[in-house]
Amino acid sequence: MKITFLYIMLKERLKTKRLILGSGSPRRKQLLEGLDLDFEVIVKEIDETWPEGLHGGHIPEHIARMKSEAFGELSTDEILITADTTVWLSERAVNKPFDKEDAKRMIAELSGNSHQVYTGVCIRTEKEEHSFFDSTTVTFKKLDTAEIDYYVEHYNSLDKAGAYGAQDWIGYVGIEKLEGCYFNVMGLPVRRVYASLAGL
Repeated sequence: MKITFLYIMLKERLKTKRLILGSGSPRRKQLLEGLDLDFEVIVKEIDETWPEGLHGGHIPEHIARMKSEAFGELSTDEILITADTTVWLSERAVNKPFDKEDAKRMIAELSGNSHQVYTGVCIRTEKEEHSFFDSTTVTFKKLDTAEIDYYVEHYNSLDKAGAYGAQDWIGYVGIEKLEGCYFNVMGLPVRRVYASLAGL
């Protein structure tokens, strides 16, 4: 009953708000739709480089805040959600590949290893800002060259951090273990987003 009441209160509060998802990712749109909330998608392009010295989840959290700042001041009725995802392997970021060959190289590095997926989120209103990151550890089996080639040639790996989507074929056949939030790997830790919206 508590969860039901919380959700009813959130829906009621958002009736007078304009909820904006500041991301062009179809996966984030799909995940936010899963919360049964009404929202619109608006995308602002930014330079997604980050300062030296940032590591792990602090990188996507920083970029999520940068994406939020690109919208400027918000109106009193607006709530803005921005996010960014980074794959972290051997103490370095593995982001979106430049081309198919780069994608194959990235997946070969992830093959047979564990890595962290960090998604940073920024939720902002006219008066307050809340940012955080979530972490999930993903372990891949040892993939052979044919499996990597098949995935890159048949699926869009160029728009994904680490060149793979856990929800794609490569996730079905390659992921041995996942520790943490699965939806975080897809690009949005929806449970924490829901809790943050409810706490506004």
